[in-house]
Amino acid sequence: MRREIPLLITFFFGFFMILQYFSPLVNEVAGQFQQWAVIVLAFAYVLGVANLVRIHLDAVSRKSRDWQYKLLTVGALFITLGFGLFGGITPGTFFNERLYMGMYVPMSSTMYATLAFFIASAAYRAFRIKTWQAGLLAVTAVIVMLGRVPAGHWIWHDMPGLVDWIMDVPNMVAQRGILIGAALGAVAMGLKMVFGIERSYLGRGD
Repeated sequence: MRREIPLLITFFFGFFMILQYFSPLVNEVAGQFQQWAVIVLAFAYVLGVANLVRIHLDAVSRKSRDWQYKLLTVGALFITLGFGLFGGITPGTFFNERLYMGMYVPMSSTMYATLAFFIASAAYRAFRIKTWQAGLLAVTAVIVMLGRVPAGHWIWHDMPGLVDWIMDVPNMVAQRGILIGAALGAVAMGLKMVFGIERSYLGRGD
């Protein structure tokens, strides 16, 4: 019986949320359920922050590996939380200009800049032309990269237009196919959870 109760709750709310798209009578109640879900999610954020603080402070107290960075993480968390609770996050304030624009944004830009080297390494391995599909991918990638820099316009003045066509037509078609496939997979997984076929959310042994 302990296992059946979560399955019944999942089936009821899952079926109810699906029903709102077919019956206008349940729209208001479904909207109320969604607001409750947002409230529960807010408490989940609080629990997540508490768990993060607990784990990091425990590592700091035991002087585990890289404990200094864990202490810095907890300190940055409370500083940001303090500014968020007591104001000071609007443009022109100390937090926004010194801590966010002066520290967070440059560090984020640096992190994303280092990803360029990993992308280049992955592209080198991926573009090894062994099939015609890999050759087509390599040629298309070279055209797109050339079209995004001034050298591409010097080589051929219509190169930017060709790149725009590649991004707007073939690339968009592929992206829509991927999104449709992901949506169908999400629907299938949702139905499996609603009907009790997928029970991994119940924990191990269920």
